[in-house]
Amino acid sequence: MDEEYDVIVLGTGLKECILSGLLSVDGLKVLHMDRNDYYGGESTSLNLVQLWKRFRGSDKPPAQLGSSRDYNVDMIPKFIMANGALVRVLIHTDVTKYLYFKAVDGSFVYNKGKVHKVPATDMEALKSPLMGIFEKRRARKFFIYVQDYKESDPKTHEGMDLTRVTARELIAKYGLDDNTVDFIGHALALHRDDRYLDKPALDTVKRMKLYAESLARFQGGSPYIYPLYGLGELPQAFARLSAVYGGTYMLNKPECKVEFDEEGKVCGVTSEGETAKCKKVVCDPSYLNNKVRKVGKVARAIAIMSHPIPNTNDSHSVQIILPQKQLGRKSDLYLFCCSYTHNVAPKGKFIAFVSTEAETDNPESELKPGIDLLGQVDEIFFEAYDRFEPVNEPSLDNCFISTSYDATTHFESTVDDVLNMYTLITGKVLDLNVDLSAASAAEE
Repeated sequence: MDEEYDVIVLGTGLKECILSGLLSVDGLKVLHMDRNDYYGGESTSLNLVQLWKRFRGSDKPPAQLGSSRDYNVDMIPKFIMANGALVRVLIHTDVTKYLYFKAVDGSFVYNKGKVHKVPATDMEALKSPLMGIFEKRRARKFFIYVQDYKESDPKTHEGMDLTRVTARELIAKYGLDDNTVDFIGHALALHRDDRYLDKPALDTVKRMKLYAESLARFQGGSPYIYPLYGLGELPQAFARLSAVYGGTYMLNKPECKVEFDEEGKVCGVTSEGETAKCKKVVCDPSYLNNKVRKVGKVARAIAIMSHPIPNTNDSHSVQIILPQKQLGRKSDLYLFCCSYTHNVAPKGKFIAFVSTEAETDNPESELKPGIDLLGQVDEIFFEAYDRFEPVNEPSLDNCFISTSYDATTHFESTVDDVLNMYTLITGKVLDLNVDLSAASAAEE
């Protein structure tokens, strides 16, 4: 271990694994360590016995739940946008050859007490029960504008500069009501709160286009894909990739103490009395807790069920977003459901997650509107965890710390963090212009 590395990565969470893979592919010498004896850190995947141990304190789950090893329950479950940044990163690093994806059946939104399919195109807008007949026509016009919009072609801009015009102003031009704005902003553009309305509209239009293009990609009922056997496959795929490029992985390394020189710059990491020298450290907040601050708390419920979520067209995998306004909250509520069709549970079993940013000291009651949508559950577990973000100045100490995972059930915010960190570490912007068809393993 007494060697010198360009970068030492601490923690095998998803963000750390992606960065370790990207930096290895760039030709940097990377050492990747984790204090745990398993991959994934916070974003690990548990079998039934491990799940039982964590939430019930015993290792004897009831027999009727089926075989423990048929369960792959992701602790940070997030669906992947088919044409989104994560897929581009996976293709860029060629890690797709280690993974098999399958399309996700449904994408729904909660509105006035009911669950509806998210309309993503002008044709779907016309059929959607979310809107009355006149609103449908207005929404259709707006969708056509978004579908035809090309940043490089001013003819498609209808005289508006979307880097200046706010989302609120753009929407007002089409006369859409608050109800429509709610599902467009939160379930299509995947904004987490309403601050986007006063920001330039270009970001929202791009997000809507990404959703529609991803939806068209696999002709499924949603724009999302998910790996067979769950996300636990991702850190391991990146570990393999890193090894191919000469990176070194070490699990079960206690302490992992980051060492600094007299200028306060990182100079190495010590574990079990040995120090590996390095120029930079990349880690999750738990490895440098004096350089992060608490910014919030995620509350969630994990349920094991024997049926799909009601009113989702029997979707075996589905996301439902409950926009904050519908519940009188400041943050959205997210439902994630996956099942044996993605090999994350035994045949006939479904795993559902309800998650949100906690706003009170009683997170279980905050999750209730989501839990009420699940129907009968076989088992339910509750958990809350703190969210941290870095407060250090990486240019001074060469420590690059990821932010904790948020409550969203899709990957967009996670990948943004990874790409920003990549640029801070290397000084370059990652080129994501890749051939998207390289991730076509998702089709049956």
